[in-house]
Amino acid sequence: MVRKIVISVILFLFIVTGLCWYFFITPTKDLKNVSIKTTEKPVIVLVIDSLMDQPLQKAIDEGKAPAFEFLMKHGHYHANVISSYPTMSVTIDSTILTGTYADQHKIPGLVWFKQDENRVVNYGPGKIELLNLGAKQVLLDSLILLNKAHLNPNIPTIYEELAKSEIQSASLNGLIYRGDQVHQLHIPKVASTMNLLPHDVKINGPSLLSMGSLSQFNPETNRLNLLWKAMGLNNQFTANELKYFIQEEKMPPFTLAYFPDMDHQIHKSGPKDRKGIEEADKQLQVILNAYPSWEEALKKAVWIVHGDSSQSAIVHEKSKALIDLNKLLSGYTFWKPDEPSNNQVALAVNERMAYIYVSDETIATADILLELKSDSRIGFIAWKKNNTNFVMAKGFDKPLTFSPNGPYTDQYGQSWKLNGDHSILDLSINNQNEINYSDYPDALARLHGALHSHKGRYIIVDAKPGYEFVGKQSPDHAGGAAHGSLHKLDSEVPVMIAGTDQKPKNYRLVDFKDWIVELTK
Repeated sequence: MVRKIVISVILFLFIVTGLCWYFFITPTKDLKNVSIKTTEKPVIVLVIDSLMDQPLQKAIDEGKAPAFEFLMKHGHYHANVISSYPTMSVTIDSTILTGTYADQHKIPGLVWFKQDENRVVNYGPGKIELLNLGAKQVLLDSLILLNKAHLNPNIPTIYEELAKSEIQSASLNGLIYRGDQVHQLHIPKVASTMNLLPHDVKINGPSLLSMGSLSQFNPETNRLNLLWKAMGLNNQFTANELKYFIQEEKMPPFTLAYFPDMDHQIHKSGPKDRKGIEEADKQLQVILNAYPSWEEALKKAVWIVHGDSSQSAIVHEKSKALIDLNKLLSGYTFWKPDEPSNNQVALAVNERMAYIYVSDETIATADILLELKSDSRIGFIAWKKNNTNFVMAKGFDKPLTFSPNGPYTDQYGQSWKLNGDHSILDLSINNQNEINYSDYPDALARLHGALHSHKGRYIIVDAKPGYEFVGKQSPDHAGGAAHGSLHKLDSEVPVMIAGTDQKPKNYRLVDFKDWIVELTK
């Protein structure tokens, strides 16, 4: 009897293993046959999702992040690089790769409403949103249309910029990957069989493109791209692919590698969590160990390691933490996937910020504002009319207005017209008409970017620290952490620069593209 059970278990495991291989295992591309014009000192950028200064410093002090400590001590460290807005990965990565804010690269957030198609676009939903919006559309948006159609085709990415000078590059698990080379993706049979994705998918990317189970080089990473390991969209996969490039001496002049795992851990445990940093450090060690020594790694390459956004703590009690926009605007009808034409308002919630779309022309913006101003947890409310931006908050009678090109200048060489109470965005202006930012770093350019990022009549709401917006299907992070807002708690990230003395013009992610292109050339 026992023997029969053992045989049955073995047979079951054999069948499951066989199915996994059939449905999920990716054929590897032969790196040895790829012609790479190596350079004396390639530039390697490691983007680590939700990397933050204070927990990083704490992990180093405790001796639990030796690789980060090595790069910090042997290079340059800056703790407060300014991210994009909203502080969500796809918008931020679009800013890094294009050197522009959302008004130019046209990726408004992780979630937004596409007016010409009368639908919500969501690039990274949870299970509920996936069921609500439809798995097929979500996969098409996030894997293909994000780069092929939604990202502004008139603004070149770093990969396209370098290709103009015949300089090769690589993207490892990057969300934004658009380049000039055609790549065939390996679509898992389970996805094509269920008609979730077409069997034959070609995309434009850099010279080398690695995207989990969709495209890989290192044969060892097949064990890392199974369904329960996010199909290879994980830190280990990224590290092992990069290690393989180094070992095979196939490093192109520029590589961007994305490490996504820490985001989920911090959402759950809060911004002080250091487990994600320790795990990321282990993968960084794997990469550095591909060289004869860590010192040799700095001689052989330029290393830029930085976060994309920070996260701020969310109040534990849900009734206090969560700003329910459906309840706040309960007097209006909302867009629904199954009733797309019967609505007055649509919501696109990006954790600690949200877009509120007003499609009914009979509804005055002032009426919506009155409802929103009643909630003291909202830090500010913003909207636009033509090229003028308006910002309002609870406790203020009149809005702050601003627009580009005026008598006031900021530290980044940007000029602005300003009218109204500057304290709404925590701005101060000195006698020389110089703008100083405080709680909302680079507030005017980043907010202007979001307000002019896509078509439609919409209002932006941004939460105070401790709070988060939700709709009917939105995930929530009460008791954990979230991001998305303009506030510095979500917007400032660290960077380590080693192997070069050159630094960016400003410590903003929007300034990194020009700096990286110059380093690479």
